[in-house]
Amino acid sequence: MRIIGGNRRSRRLVPWEETGIRPMRDFVRTALFNILAELVSEARFLDLFCGTGSVGLEALSRGAREAVFVDCSPGACGIVRRNLDLLEFLDVGQVVQADFAKGIDHLQRRGRKFDLAFVGPPYGKGLADLALHLLGEGRLLAEEAVVVSEVRTGMELASSYGALQEIDRRTYGDNTLFFYRLSGD
Repeated sequence: MRIIGGNRRSRRLVPWEETGIRPMRDFVRTALFNILAELVSEARFLDLFCGTGSVGLEALSRGAREAVFVDCSPGACGIVRRNLDLLEFLDVGQVVQADFAKGIDHLQRRGRKFDLAFVGPPYGKGLADLALHLLGEGRLLAEEAVVVSEVRTGMELASSYGALQEIDRRTYGDNTLFFYRLSGD
């Protein structure tokens, strides 16, 4: 696995194969960042259920101001920390080892706000729906924030979660990306 674009393009990430983590495939990550292109530069990025951190690391490589990685797995958090070090992003990346709900609460209590958030939970556990409900409260998101959730193709997500409204969806093989925007209404 490698970084696809930006100033760390083609840099390889630390091995992850033995962890059981399911990272986003390169072609899906490429499509995601082609869609988000103009939104990434200087964005504050949240990578929820970060796994290897490949999505947040890609955002940093493409100019995100900072990225916060949240995962409950000590192994995943260790991989992300190693990747942040390898790519020289330790000054702009933060790892929060916590269950997603506790991680969201932790960041909210610190007054954090994110312009972009990626929700990529393990498939088949209903975690995307739960995380989107929490993010839909809007307390962790900046004005006009965009949230993207990756789920297995065939799984449906709601068209709205609180203040989050679906604006697009794209399918790439067995992956579907749902795009939401925080509405001011």
